[in-house]
Amino acid sequence: MTQTHDIVGRGNRDGAALFQKWFTELNHTSDVGGQAAYVFVMGSMAELLRVFDLPIVMPEINSLQTAVRRVAHEYLDQAEDYGYSPDICGYVKADVAVQLRHGEHPMGRIPQPSLAVLTNACNTYIKWAEIWERMYHIPIFTLDIPGTRACGKQTWPGESDFENDRKYVLAQVKELITVCEGLTGKKFDIDRLRETLQHANVMSRGWRRVLELNQSTPSVFNALTDGTIYLGVSNGFRGTSEGAKYFEDLVEEMEFKAAQGIGTMTDEKYRLLFVGVPCYPIFRRFNELFSEWGGTFVNSTYLWFAAGGVAQGYEYDLKRPLESFAEGVLIYVRNAMDSMFYQEQALAQMIDPFHVDGVVYHPIKSCRTVSTGLADGRRALMASRDIASLFIESDMMDRRVVSEAQLKNRADAFFEGLASRRLTAAH
Repeated sequence: MTQTHDIVGRGNRDGAALFQKWFTELNHTSDVGGQAAYVFVMGSMAELLRVFDLPIVMPEINSLQTAVRRVAHEYLDQAEDYGYSPDICGYVKADVAVQLRHGEHPMGRIPQPSLAVLTNACNTYIKWAEIWERMYHIPIFTLDIPGTRACGKQTWPGESDFENDRKYVLAQVKELITVCEGLTGKKFDIDRLRETLQHANVMSRGWRRVLELNQSTPSVFNALTDGTIYLGVSNGFRGTSEGAKYFEDLVEEMEFKAAQGIGTMTDEKYRLLFVGVPCYPIFRRFNELFSEWGGTFVNSTYLWFAAGGVAQGYEYDLKRPLESFAEGVLIYVRNAMDSMFYQEQALAQMIDPFHVDGVVYHPIKSCRTVSTGLADGRRALMASRDIASLFIESDMMDRRVVSEAQLKNRADAFFEGLASRRLTAAH
């Protein structure tokens, strides 16, 4: 009993503590006026930036935290009053308000950027960084990552197209090193990079194993609620010993739960996949719309792209750290983009090993990049697999376009349909 009490739930407890530590350190950086790098979850370049001891700020995470803590509307209203349209990304508007408030945030004070690093994984990233450039006159560095040319047409190491893409990314990584050296006054240290890459390898290995373990019945974690905590650690502590240790411990917890038959809920009836971004303004209640029926999310595309693609499990070659880092960035970011644009095949492949009963699609007003094409993706999946699906719309930030009553009606009808399908199959 003691072991069960100590280990079950440890990932959530430790994750919350690490998250608080991260924001405390950012608050300290703000207080002392230290340098900080603004980055995004898809291609954060954390492993490289840590070589230069640059604290990492993730505005996407800062913004969603305002929604989880039910104050996002205050930030959105301020940005809209300043002149930003209601139609653009809620993450952007919340961050603009944070900047207008000189870093004031529910989790502490966010430091101003000294550098912004972004990729082309999201079209909004580019325009977002330009806002910081205008506000603070900082350098912004955009890595152009070649994406998959067509569904199922990924190229891999050893193939000529991939090698050309890798060289292209490597040249950009070297340019970023030069920028960081000039900004921080520190010389690039290849051994420090090996160290951060080793920590990232441990995290990547653990992340992939955690996802695999959720094939267990009952599922050992909820991909929507618990998974968001794991995502926070994977992004905020990527390339650190703390992040590596966290995921080693998380694997131990999930393997223990799988071996003991301990599920994430006491009465699991339906196993679901989630496609899109969660509804953070009513985050707990949104999950309850499914858990009240015995539904739990066993995997999601969010765990795929919001982890920057790291969930794929790629590991860096420490004998050739710089080249391997460029290769990993290419694979990770490409993988993250694939999860948004070519998710049908991956979802179809998850159905059997994860024993999936249904797929929930959640397009949102704020993010056209994630949401555009989900209806077509749903049709493609249903054409290839006999699987129930639900299509519900709300937002990740703006409570003004979230109707709990409508969401509940749609969810209830979905589960009634699942029950009917199960009854029919039994006869």
